[in-house]
Amino acid sequence: MTRRLPRLIFAGLVGGAALGALSKMPALSSLNSLLIAIEPIGTAFIRLVTMIVVPLVIASLFTAVGSLGDIRRLGTIGGRTLSYFLITTFIAAGIGFVVGIVAPFRALPSPAATTAIQPAGTLPGVAQQLLALIPQNPFAAASQGELLPLIVAVCLFAAATTTLPTEQRRQVLTAFERLNDLSTILIAWMMQLAPAAVFVLIAATVAKFGASLLGDLLTFAGAVVVALVLHVVVVLLPAVRLAGYRIRDFVRETSDAVMLAFATASSSAALPVSMAAAERVGVSPEAVGFVLPAGTTIDKNGAAAYKAVTAVFIATLFGFQLTPGRELTIVLASTAAAFAGAGVPGSSLITTLIVLNAIGLGTEASAGIALVAAIDRPLDMCRTAVNTLGNLIGSAWVGSATSRARADLRSESPAVVR
Repeated sequence: MTRRLPRLIFAGLVGGAALGALSKMPALSSLNSLLIAIEPIGTAFIRLVTMIVVPLVIASLFTAVGSLGDIRRLGTIGGRTLSYFLITTFIAAGIGFVVGIVAPFRALPSPAATTAIQPAGTLPGVAQQLLALIPQNPFAAASQGELLPLIVAVCLFAAATTTLPTEQRRQVLTAFERLNDLSTILIAWMMQLAPAAVFVLIAATVAKFGASLLGDLLTFAGAVVVALVLHVVVVLLPAVRLAGYRIRDFVRETSDAVMLAFATASSSAALPVSMAAAERVGVSPEAVGFVLPAGTTIDKNGAAAYKAVTAVFIATLFGFQLTPGRELTIVLASTAAAFAGAGVPGSSLITTLIVLNAIGLGTEASAGIALVAAIDRPLDMCRTAVNTLGNLIGSAWVGSATSRARADLRSESPAVVR
């Protein structure tokens, strides 16, 4: 059923939208009421998906960071790799946010949609938002769904794990790897329910707000593609030049890996081809062997841009107020959420909830997530291609920068007296 799942989810979207639109006819008011009444069935699916978020974030991030090796021995190549991952992912999230703000998204024309989730009281400022990233109690953060401070805590504990002796580190990582495996299994189970859940949620949403929101969905998809293209043109391709490669030659030589990632929507499946392509263009073996496997796990530029656009889209759709503090939170949360996840269909849907929860969107996220899930597969293919291209360019940039640094050290060494 895995290969048929995207088509079934899309069929759920079309069928739910058609039935919801039909229910808007005056003669079918009872159907309209019925569709709205069964919405909790779809909401239950969102709650099941949300249940997996905390275990998935803890397991995937701890495994990714803890597997990097002893931080004290990562040296120059490790530092440059992590810097590249963080900077490019943060920029991708920023580009996605800007595109989302500029895109012609509209709020649903129902007062109920805008008043139900208006925040109460004084909204926290930027300084408070940044301080909130430091958890006083990571267990409380997990239980309350405060995922950003939880991510900070997990990364710190995972970094500490890298300093343990090899055998002790392996024992700790094994436990989190098994938790990650269990999360992956649960995601696969939940996604089998996705077509029916999407049908119910879309039918109920269209029954309440009308079919015009499907046009907003197409606008959203276009905004995601624009954000991905902008990131490639503005950030990734210039990085190729900085690494000392000709853009045309680099893209041509690595196109097989990017196309495989696009077709499979899996950076992991494309990893062997990516490594061969990077070696083909002359990237140093040490950069290929370190950057690409690590990047496949934690470097997801395309996902960061996608999550930021998604957060702005859903917030706008339901009339949610975006203050400067929440705008910053979208960028930070999209960056952090992009480092979490598993290489299976549906994991991005789950980690997007990190961003929505971080800005306090509330229960209205369920209908918005249903819309996003309905067209997630083609967008997943696009962002996975960007993820893979970003990792390939990262390996080239890190390899080139490391080689230049070593050359500079050799040139600065005292001359040998003959």
